[in-house]
Amino acid sequence: MNTRRNKIMAITAALVKELRDMTGAGMMDAKKALVETDGNIDKAVDLLREKGLAAAAKKAGRIAAEGVVQSYIHAGGRIGVLVEVNCETDFVAKTDDFQSLARDIAMQIAAVNPTYLNREEVPAEVIEHEKQVLLEQAKVEAEEDVKAGRKPKPEAVLEKMVAGRIEKFYKENCLLEQVFIKDSDKTVTDIINENIAKIGENINVRRFVRYGLGEGIEKRQDDFVAEVMASVGK
Repeated sequence: MNTRRNKIMAITAALVKELRDMTGAGMMDAKKALVETDGNIDKAVDLLREKGLAAAAKKAGRIAAEGVVQSYIHAGGRIGVLVEVNCETDFVAKTDDFQSLARDIAMQIAAVNPTYLNREEVPAEVIEHEKQVLLEQAKVEAEEDVKAGRKPKPEAVLEKMVAGRIEKFYKENCLLEQVFIKDSDKTVTDIINENIAKIGENINVRRFVRYGLGEGIEKRQDDFVAEVMASVGK
């Protein structure tokens, strides 16, 4: 048990990212492959290819103009989602695997309410505003450290704190970077890549819209993730 734990700890985020960039595999799949191969990236690539999980990167450039516009209506009609998920052929668009993926993505949007599809869609002024707010928060925390008699954090540390919180902003607000509601070890992108490998075609989420009953009106806040999951079951 300790040996396996030490192996996992030895696998760095940079190594996982390198393997993902090389193969297009999901984060957890890449990490597991590195653990199984003792951090040998070449062997990890071969392992992912053997499992069919390295196919996503090769298919990413292919045109995906077929697919489906999937709808999801939350119980009682309180939340409605429309999402366009594309694939390469009409045949694949009609398969159970693709239809299930599209439903899962629609449910993800209903439950977690992303604002953007990916980080590239986030306007520069939004990120700049977030940075300013987060920097002020970091400065307040630094002042509290001084008042408590603790050594204030250096400017470089504050900047790293802000950068980390910006990454958290992306993960919370961008659909493709969100934690998948059915498997907290994976992101939405991981799930899409797994389906690319399984189905054999490029798959893209092109756009989505989410409507909430009474949006903009002050009302009681509910746990929509729990409600959505309870209504459909895992």
